[in-house]
Order: sequence, then structure tokens, then C-alpha cells
Amino acid sequence: MMEIFELAAELGKKLKDDARLIALEEAKKAYEADPALQKCMLEYDVQQKAMQREVAKPDRDLHFIETIQRRIDELYKQITENPTFAELNRAQAEVNELMNSVNQTIMTQITGEQPSGCTHNCSTCGGCH
Repeated sequence: MMEIFELAAELGKKLKDDARLIALEEAKKAYEADPALQKCMLEYDVQQKAMQREVAKPDRDLHFIETIQRRIDELYKQITENPTFAELNRAQAEVNELMNSVNQTIMTQITGEQPSGCTHNCSTCGGCH
């Protein structure tokens, strides 16, 4: 009989070959290779830190805070509208759904209880009929 961790390793190997995980890896590579997106992400992080520092000051400059916030908002829009970023989010959401389904299937086997609340997406279900 296989041990639990051997079974988990086998499941991991099978999951690694799933098209959704492959698509996520490709999306991550594209994200990391997009210089415009990386530049925006870096500046976004720098602006967030500048905002935190300024807000923490007892004599904070409200005009400066507004200026930083406008730039953060601009960068956020550029990032979220970037097709590479959108694809990464889409691919991550699909993998999250897959992993939730796998975990639910395992829990159903452990507890013997079917998940409550039908999602009407049979790929997320252990079966109701």
C-alpha cells in the first residue's frame, strides 16, 4: 500500500501535466519577460512605499499624498489593463478552481459528505445524482 505522501507526490506529478498548470507556468514566464509590465510593477511598489512613509509622518504633506495616489492609480490601471497581467490572473484563477476541486474531492472522501451548494459546474463537484 502506498503511503500518503507517495500518493500526494503522484497527484502532484499528474497535476503538473494538467493544461491549466502548464498555462499558468507560461503566463508566469510571459509576466516576468514583459519589461513594460515589470517597470510598472516596480514603480507601483516604490510609490506604495513612498505613500506609506508620507502617511506615517506627523507633518504629512496632503498635496504630496494626493500626487502619489494619482500616480498609484495610473499605474494600477496600466498594470490591470496589461494583457500579460490579465492572462496571468486568468490562468491563476483556473488553477485555483482546479485545486479547490481537488481539495473538495479529498474532503468528500475523508468525510463521506457531499459538498453543499451546487455550483452547476460539474467539474467542481464530487457528484450529486
